[in-house]
Amino acid sequence: MSTPVESRQARVIDELRVFIKKVLSDPTIAVKSVDIARKYRKEAGSDELIAREISANTTIRIPEKWSEADRMFLDIIHEVLDDEEALY
Repeated sequence: MSTPVESRQARVIDELRVFIKKVLSDPTIAVKSVDIARKYRKEAGSDELIAREISANTTIRIPEKWSEADRMFLDIIHEVLDDEEALY
């Protein structure tokens, strides 16, 4: 029997597996996602805007109520942009 924490971790891992498969099957998803994030990064409510546009323009669907995996994806996009900004 698994604990609630183990169940939650398994759910996040399953979501991330589906996401990684989508990215590997369509490499334009990563580029589009970063471009979209770059466009909205400095705006108020940027995560919401980013999530909506990624959902509208890729096969990635980020629902209105974000899961831990959705939040992790958005956080990683911000980290990528931070790293990019640090290079310049």
